[in-house]
Amino acid sequence: MKQFFLAMALITLATSAFGVERKLYKEHDGYKIFFTAFNSSFLSPEIAASNDIVRGKGKGMVNISVMEELAIGVPSSITGRVFNILQQSQKLEFFPIREGQSIYYLAPFTFENEDYLTFKIIVQANDGKRSYPYDFKFQKKMYHD
Repeated sequence: MKQFFLAMALITLATSAFGVERKLYKEHDGYKIFFTAFNSSFLSPEIAASNDIVRGKGKGMVNISVMEELAIGVPSSITGRVFNILQQSQKLEFFPIREGQSIYYLAPFTFENEDYLTFKIIVQANDGKRSYPYDFKFQKKMYHD
């Protein structure tokens, strides 16, 4: 699982280094909600297989993490949809990946080359604190490898 954390960190750094996403998190009610979308082929075959992730052309992943403190995940309920420019949508089915105190929520999606996608996400922390749903959106242009 340490490999997964390292892969996610590298993906985040790579997307921010190329200016793909300017701000990689939202702040809400004391939580930081980190988000990114990436091509599934960025994951090694070993990491993908160990987490039941399908790699391939036109297959992407959304990664959402909710934290109060850095690297300490907050259990959350996450739902969402992804829309292309024609407003065709896909439901995002999130599943958790746990690594020590970190929790990542991933959801697969498909895309066409040079798709400009809008991700609409709803997050609700399930830690027994001041939790109420928070919705946000972000956009990303996706390319086939």
